[in-house]
Amino acid sequence: MLLLGPPVLLFALITWQVVADGPLVGLDERLSRELVHPDRASELLADLGNVQVALPVLAIALAYVARHGRATGMDRWWLPPAAGALAMVLVPALVAPLKEWTDRPGTPAVPPAVGYYPSGHTATAVVAYGAATLLLLPLLRSAAVRRLLVAACAVLVAGASFGLVRRGYHWPLDVAASWCLGAVLLIGLWLLAGRGGRRGPAGTPGPRAGGSTG
Repeated sequence: MLLLGPPVLLFALITWQVVADGPLVGLDERLSRELVHPDRASELLADLGNVQVALPVLAIALAYVARHGRATGMDRWWLPPAAGALAMVLVPALVAPLKEWTDRPGTPAVPPAVGYYPSGHTATAVVAYGAATLLLLPLLRSAAVRRLLVAACAVLVAGASFGLVRRGYHWPLDVAASWCLGAVLLIGLWLLAGRGGRRGPAGTPGPRAGGSTG
């Protein structure tokens, strides 16, 4: 549970700065001016955070994890995919009210509007690709394949984040805050999914990663 502390505190700090128009906001705006350069490449990268792109990736991973867990006799095989789906559902449930409350305007590269903080596209990318990775990792026996999966997840999230800032769809702090929010949801997923039991090699129940659930 201590893992939740740093992202929660950092998210609170960034949010406070955005709401209070603190010094970090000035630095954020200057950094944005240096980074914004709308082009086709940045727009394509930003699209990695679209629900239409990220959600099917997560859905395929959830279906595979559920099928594998049921086929191998995993105790509570439904819990990891259900936790992954819950993490994804919580993204709009948390982001939408935060956007309305903070009421942050967009960058000069987008039409005048408010509600840009935090970045929903970034949070979608972090949770969709991150949840798929967390749930698939225990099923992969090859260390090389596991490293490749983690690297692919990092590239997708970094690509979406960079594209959103480069295209001017979001300020850098919008994206950083969504990293923190996504990290909290993924840690929650990891804690909850770990409570699903696993079958031992001889068909007997193995130890549960999350210990006793009471």
